[in-house]
Amino acid sequence: MNVDEFYQSRRREWELLSELLERTQKDVQRLTTSDVERLASLYRAASSDLALAKRDFPRHRITRFLNQLVARTHSVLYQGEPLAWRNLVDFALRGFPRLFRETFIFTLSAFLMFIIPALASGFAVAASPDSAIWLLPAEVQSLIPIVENKELWIDISMEERPYASSFIMQNNIRVSFLAFASGVSGGLFTLWILVQNGLILGGLLGLTSYHDIGFELATFVVGHGVIELSVIFMAGGSGLMLGWALLRPGLMRRRDALAIAARKAVQLLGGAVPWLVLAGIIEGFISPNEAMPWFVKWGVGILSGVLMYSYLFTAGREKQKTWKFE
Repeated sequence: MNVDEFYQSRRREWELLSELLERTQKDVQRLTTSDVERLASLYRAASSDLALAKRDFPRHRITRFLNQLVARTHSVLYQGEPLAWRNLVDFALRGFPRLFRETFIFTLSAFLMFIIPALASGFAVAASPDSAIWLLPAEVQSLIPIVENKELWIDISMEERPYASSFIMQNNIRVSFLAFASGVSGGLFTLWILVQNGLILGGLLGLTSYHDIGFELATFVVGHGVIELSVIFMAGGSGLMLGWALLRPGLMRRRDALAIAARKAVQLLGGAVPWLVLAGIIEGFISPNEAMPWFVKWGVGILSGVLMYSYLFTAGREKQKTWKFE
């Protein structure tokens, strides 16, 4: 291959790489994740072209051009922080909601594994409060006498709320990561965590309803519960995703299927954790606030749910192309 043939065969990719570099000089924040991936791919190809040019055309000006092009691209790719920050923002705005929709079947499965036991436990305890003794775990049964006295255990003093909020956030994150990590058991332990938490919430709501304080508990839960439970369902879905990859790897090797599922599961859980921080703030400062009317707390719960799911189901969608025929 002579130098002209080499130039003609590779010119288009060099031009594309130059165009991307010009865009980074104007505003690196405008690069999308796909742009960065394309930039990296073109950089690798140009580096290979440079090695070939140095071997076959060491003194030609095309070699000097490629050397400059590769050097410029290297400085952009490895400057680190701006692109890393851009990737993080792009994931938050587009990548995470797309991943949520892509893996929604697992989140939905986790929701069902929670809500079915919760409904069964709630109706059973509301109809027969004595069933709470064998439906609720031992560590929760200590609440039964409190509820029987028509009292709740959720009062948090003003002085303790900042500490309680921090503890609640940490606890919710711990439960979420436990539900996720339990996926390595084939999803069985993840299912147990979801079923157990469903039994607890449903049983307590049923018990408080029987003693005429169910609305008070629901009012406390609803403000933060929509976000908190949604994240737990995502975490449980992440665990089920791992379990499914282990049990049904398809045509791939089991470890390869698990690696792909783990990558998606970690990203899904990582994107969900910041929502737990918001839920913890609401649970620490709004949910226990006795001076706040019940309809405000319900409004916070409903509004947070609408905003959260509007973001999850609509953000990051590609705009429809309109074709014009002339």
